[in-house]
Amino acid sequence: MQHLRARLVALRYLLATAWPIVLITAIGLAVAYQFVSPEPPRRITITTGSDSGAYYAYAQRYAVQLATKGVTLDILTSAGSHQNLERIENREADIAFVQGGIVPPAVGEDDGEGSLRSLGSVSYEPVWVFYRGAQRVDKLHQLAGQRIAVGEDGSGIRGLALSLLEANEIPANSPNLLPIAGLTAAEALQQGQIDAAFIVAAQEAPVVQVMLRSPGLRVVSLSQAEAYLRRFPFLSKIVLPRGVVDLVRDLPPRDTLLLATTANIIVRDDLHPALASLLLQAMTEVNGKSGFFQRAGEFPAYKDHSFPLSKDAEHYYKSGPPFLQVYLPFWLAVLVERLFVMILPLVMLSLPLLKFAPAIYSWRVRSKIFRYYGDLKFLENDLRHHYDPARHQQYVDHLDHIDEGASVLNIPLAFSDLLYTLREHINLVRAELRRLATNHDKDN
Repeated sequence: MQHLRARLVALRYLLATAWPIVLITAIGLAVAYQFVSPEPPRRITITTGSDSGAYYAYAQRYAVQLATKGVTLDILTSAGSHQNLERIENREADIAFVQGGIVPPAVGEDDGEGSLRSLGSVSYEPVWVFYRGAQRVDKLHQLAGQRIAVGEDGSGIRGLALSLLEANEIPANSPNLLPIAGLTAAEALQQGQIDAAFIVAAQEAPVVQVMLRSPGLRVVSLSQAEAYLRRFPFLSKIVLPRGVVDLVRDLPPRDTLLLATTANIIVRDDLHPALASLLLQAMTEVNGKSGFFQRAGEFPAYKDHSFPLSKDAEHYYKSGPPFLQVYLPFWLAVLVERLFVMILPLVMLSLPLLKFAPAIYSWRVRSKIFRYYGDLKFLENDLRHHYDPARHQQYVDHLDHIDEGASVLNIPLAFSDLLYTLREHINLVRAELRRLATNHDKDN
């Protein structure tokens, strides 16, 4: 029973010492929590293009990659890049495919798209200009006065086509520039209803394959391709090799110079960093392989500077995916990262507190004893310098009060020697009091 009581006494002093440390740690925890990113959502939305386009196909493959990590990617079809931008600005989607060049490079820093960031480009998008006729066309101004399909209103294809034609002195308001796109444009060109058509799509796209193999249709090989790169920095020059479409029929019959824009992934700047990293890993898996116009590992990359690069993407391109996501399941890595942000400052705060904890503990115990030493020292000084025989009983009562308090003082066993030393000193003062009383009696 006595042993248990001694343990309880030690525990009481320990708790009295620990509560300030716990309080300071709790305050530090509350402050650190303000800097911890919330858990990423488990469902996000991407807006693509038509369900027959490359954007939609990429998004479906991203969805498979993200599903293995426990994140659901909802896919929205759209009329094109302009609608995608509107959706992401209005928070109707978290991620958007945007064709390169539809936003001037100055925009995206300080203007309307200031909250939008790029995760990078995922592929080239060749700008195909198909035309009818036996006469070879290698400059766009040769199409002046002809009926040209330039894509539907609001589409990225239309904006790019009009910019290229205006650079060749073909005005954008010309009645010959028709809002036709895709397979509809291919059918109209095959039937002679139009003379040329702009198509921005991957080589594998059905509309491109149909037009490449259609008798009587040709692709403009731009002899001024280098000049376009100087005037439109978001464009690249690519080559469609001779015979690559059909070796037996030798299609195309010569190397064809094409311009290409890029397919870009645009997000808001508040996209959770963990999701940005996860999406970049999916982009690398889906788009990082070699292709018709690209080398292995060429994509994803920051090729179109219409939007500033996301900080998360910049880190990814320099260092790869976060260390924890490489070795741990995604959600466990997220949990560890969030805990690390909280625990590290707490450790830094707790170490010095724990270093001083034994001293604080010892001080709390000793202060109980030193309080009695203060009374005892005051009484001893009073006896030595101001002893009054008439107050003898008052001195005795005061000394008994100190002795009684020391006797019932509960302190941990480790400090019992201090208590016994105090009681010895009380007895010394008691002996001094008796000596003074005896000397006074002798003198009288």
